Parts: sequence; C-alpha cells; structure tokens
Amino acid sequence: MSGGVLLLFCLWVKVKGLSVGLCVIDLYMPQCHSLKEKRQVLRRIKSKIKNSFDVVIAEVGEQDRWKNAVLGVTTLSNDQRLVNRILDQVVGQIASFPEAEITHHKLEFI
Repeated sequence: MSGGVLLLFCLWVKVKGLSVGLCVIDLYMPQCHSLKEKRQVLRRIKSKIKNSFDVVIAEVGEQDRWKNAVLGVTTLSNDQRLVNRILDQVVGQIASFPEAEITHHKLEFI
C-alpha cells in the first residue's frame, strides 16, 4: 500500500470511528528443515485462522529463513474491545499449533 493510500485509509478509519488492530507475531518452527516445510506449516496456520476468524493474515517477514516467520494479522471494527479480543484469540489459536512456537507478539491499534 502506498503512503498516500495508507494516509487516506487512516483518515477514513478515523472519520468512521473504526478501530483497526494489527498484531505482529514472531514464530519459531524447530521442525522445519526447508522452506517447503515452513510454507506447509504456515499454510495450515493461515488457513485455520482465516476459517475461524474474520481477519486478514499474511507472512510479512523472515520469508527466506527456514525456522522463523513473522505473521501479520489485522481486523477492524467499531468496537476496540472486540478487535482486541479477536486478536488475542488468534494468538491463542496460533499458540496451539505444536509445529510453531510464538517467540514474540505485539498488538497495535490505529
């Protein structure tokens, strides 16, 4: 997203009174020994999250490392508590996958 489009989106969110939550999750996957294995694990995680929650999820970092990944998850609502609760549940769901360990996560609101 270009800077101008992002600025317009942020202004639109403020005018509409919406809360946008962004969660960045660092993962460590000790069982992965290739990028193919890593992609399979991430595909399962992303599919489960997309089917369980109304969020957008994508790999946003560490794409070239076998054992590490950074996932970005976002959602929006007119209720910040709901956004917070959804993203907390997403983190909990990801933590339940035995193939991936959450090493760090950060939650931000726009």
